[in-house]
Amino acid sequence: MPSQQVLEEKSSEVKEIKEIFKEYKSVGIASLRKVRASQLQELKKTMKGQVYLRVLKNTLIKLAIEELDQEELKKLEEYLEGSNVFLFTDLNPFKLALLLEKGKVKTTAKSGDIAAFDVVVPSSNTGQPPGPIISQLNAVGLPTKIENGSVWVSKDTLVVRRGEPINERLAGVLSKLGIKAVELGISMRAVFDNGMMINGDQLHVDVAATKQSVEASNREAFALALCIGYATKETIKPLLQTAHQKAIALSVGAVIPTKDTIADLIRKANAEASAVQGKAEPKAA
Repeated sequence: MPSQQVLEEKSSEVKEIKEIFKEYKSVGIASLRKVRASQLQELKKTMKGQVYLRVLKNTLIKLAIEELDQEELKKLEEYLEGSNVFLFTDLNPFKLALLLEKGKVKTTAKSGDIAAFDVVVPSSNTGQPPGPIISQLNAVGLPTKIENGSVWVSKDTLVVRRGEPINERLAGVLSKLGIKAVELGISMRAVFDNGMMINGDQLHVDVAATKQSVEASNREAFALALCIGYATKETIKPLLQTAHQKAIALSVGAVIPTKDTIADLIRKANAEASAVQGKAEPKAA
């Protein structure tokens, strides 16, 4: 049976965890699988003041959740397996996930590693002379050719998809080709934010694509607002410019002299007078 001292230490830790839960609005759970201690320490430094990182036992987290007796917090329990680091923060969950993604580093794969992205081996010179390398490349589905005494991959080839395991044979080939297919770092499993559970897949945001989408939507909204004459701080200036141009055109067409139209009216009258004069003059015999 656990000693009284051990029980007291656990009780103290659970009490501390409960206080941490109360202090922050969000708690993230990230896997420590393949995370180096040096990476974790560096992450703690870079996120200091924004995120409080703690490696805690899942059993202690469960006890803290039970004692807090908040039904929503129990959503965390399905993620309490394996080795985890807990991230307590007031940051937006998506910003937190992006910070963690930036801290990842690419490395060569070993047998059993999971591909971090779709791995495409490009058409290129392997730099290897003809020999065993040909059968090794062919064995993982890479077409080859020999050119100028070197073995080439003859066309771009997808060898493994994101999330799929990398076998020993493929890991060896990718290593020889200098292709890094694995990312080391902290991967978000889920974030509990203000009563809402957001899983890791939902936290992945393509920032570039999202930015392009927002910019395209903004351009379309701007064009629509101009078309229907909807005034906002962004559209009021071009709307006034357009209205001014139309007003001048209308005044000139209706021959209404103003300080803005008088010059155009005189030029128009002069052009019309010249045209009439040209028609009135007798043609030379």
